[in-house]
Amino acid sequence: MNLLHMKYAVEVARLGSLGKASETLLIATPNISRSIKELEADLGISIFERTTKGMELTPDGEQFINFAKRILGQIEQVEDFYKKGTAKKQEFSISVPRACYISEAFAEFSKSLSGDAAEIFYKETNSQRTIRNMLEHDYKLGIIRYAENYDKYFKSMLEEKGFQYELVTEFTYSLIMSADNPLAKKENISYDDLKDYIEIAHADPYVPSMPLSKVVKEELPDNINRRIFIFERASQFDLLSMNPETFMWVSPAPQSLLERYNLVQKECGDNKKVYKDVLIYKNGYKLTKLDRQFITSLCESKRKHLKK
Repeated sequence: MNLLHMKYAVEVARLGSLGKASETLLIATPNISRSIKELEADLGISIFERTTKGMELTPDGEQFINFAKRILGQIEQVEDFYKKGTAKKQEFSISVPRACYISEAFAEFSKSLSGDAAEIFYKETNSQRTIRNMLEHDYKLGIIRYAENYDKYFKSMLEEKGFQYELVTEFTYSLIMSADNPLAKKENISYDDLKDYIEIAHADPYVPSMPLSKVVKEELPDNINRRIFIFERASQFDLLSMNPETFMWVSPAPQSLLERYNLVQKECGDNKKVYKDVLIYKNGYKLTKLDRQFITSLCESKRKHLKK
């Protein structure tokens, strides 16, 4: 497989056009077209679909371009290190659930960065996308969250895909809501108390080898008539603080965050389900200094904010 051909394919995918790629690469269009055809023949796949709108990636092509970007990026790093004499950047990447204690750990971790060049990636998403980020987008660490009763499904999947896993913590969800919410003054809150209020939810539950409809029914029970689905955590807290009819289920949150948004944290006696946060990384991966610094911050934040 020719690396130059790979570079041409990545540029065509980026621009969506042979002509535009020809202009940026300063290579004749027929030469780029011929190179891509040779690459497709070598791999036995179609990378692009030729349409009137331009060059569109096929499903196989999307996967190949992801591989190609990583390979070309690694080659560039090697060239920079050995040819230009530049120091290697510190790198850290992690994909995590939306959790206050984890984001606080990341903020503390950021204070430990030295003055050396660094590239840090922190992605909040669900467990399915965390797995995908690590398999397809070269994220080094991940934290996945799932209900304890799904433990066997997740462990089986992690072992099948070649991941190491370590339990970070176990917890039951708490409720957070505006201090002006009428339920904030109630000592004991039940599921029935919540039915007339608005739940803020993520709507992205996932369990490997289980139908999505079944998981949604268990994770988003139908006793709540009104839900607002928000995936960005800052917007969730803005809504909670501004609309006293709303509430949200969360892993225990820091008091400083609650005070910042004028929120209170309450327990629900009906809620008995236990959740797990699990740290994952690929088999054979050696934790870096930055990885260990983050894990230290994570453990400190967990001890501070979670009972277990």
